[in-house]
Amino acid sequence: MSESVVVPVGDLHDVVVGRGVLERVTAMVPAGARQVLLVRPEKLERYSSSVAAALAEAGYLVHDAPVPDAEAAKTAQVASGLWSLLGRHAFTRTDVVVAVGGGTVTDLAGFVAATWLRGVPVVQVPTTLLAMVDAAVGGKTGINIPEGKNLVGAFHIPAGVVCDLDVLETLPRVDLVAGLAEVVKGGFIADPGILELVEADPDAATDWASPVLAELVERKVRVKAEVVAADLREAFGREVLNYGHTLGHAVEQVSGYRRRHGEAVAVGMVFAAELGHRAGGVDDALLTRHRAVLEAVGLPTTYDEVPFGRLLPVMARDKKSRGATLRFVVLDGLAHPVRLEGPDEAVLRAAYAALAP
Repeated sequence: MSESVVVPVGDLHDVVVGRGVLERVTAMVPAGARQVLLVRPEKLERYSSSVAAALAEAGYLVHDAPVPDAEAAKTAQVASGLWSLLGRHAFTRTDVVVAVGGGTVTDLAGFVAATWLRGVPVVQVPTTLLAMVDAAVGGKTGINIPEGKNLVGAFHIPAGVVCDLDVLETLPRVDLVAGLAEVVKGGFIADPGILELVEADPDAATDWASPVLAELVERKVRVKAEVVAADLREAFGREVLNYGHTLGHAVEQVSGYRRRHGEAVAVGMVFAAELGHRAGGVDDALLTRHRAVLEAVGLPTTYDEVPFGRLLPVMARDKKSRGATLRFVVLDGLAHPVRLEGPDEAVLRAAYAALAP
């Protein structure tokens, strides 16, 4: 990959992927903006200060808005505090929200931007691998409530996304590995070349500075860009991005979000592969490949921490469900995702039992 590339998400927005590109954020701010609300985690001043300085030098009035870290940021209370900030500073529809942080921050800031004055521009500057390849791209925003993850949200296309791979230098390895779950997912649903890169050199795939990781990020962003451009508001085309997420989100919730998203999704993908195996679309080799690729980069492939009966009602509240019918994304062969509707509970229990260590 060259030093930086621009990946268009149809005609919706661009994603810049590269190294040393944080200051490109100023080019993403729409014309007419006067003020910027800079939403960031409380402990992420190293990169947010660089973004704030670039914005200030470009002539924008920057208001710093630190928020709690991780899922604690994605609450109605935190969102309400940001709305109040926007109100006190008299933000208009031409002013801008800029998010610098992981996926929880990009989700939160996007939701706040979507709902302030029924929509103001947002520029996303993801600082984790997970946010770069998933949360920040495509315009899905949201917050959590006690009943489930991302149940309150809106589709709100960003004005642009800047993915500076250099910020991954300070990302804890466990979080880098967790982010690879979404990358691997892209390989199973759309781009097998991703799987081949991981299989050929798992160590390089987990090295923030390697050209392999850079290519993986670019490939996964392109996967998501193609899907989102074809299906902005999550008909089935966009639902394929939720491969592994039905069980994954349930695992996150019952753990009180102590499980990282990527770790939960990794387990969820193995569960989905087991469902696909039972539906006839996933052969033994593809089933084995799920476990092998995920384990190669250090992601979990087994799970038995809670009884299935605790997870089932949580899965029933998944956004893909319709009425009393559970819907899953499964594979009918590599890179051919399909919908599985209303599988028998006995099949679900058997697939879950196969996750036992």
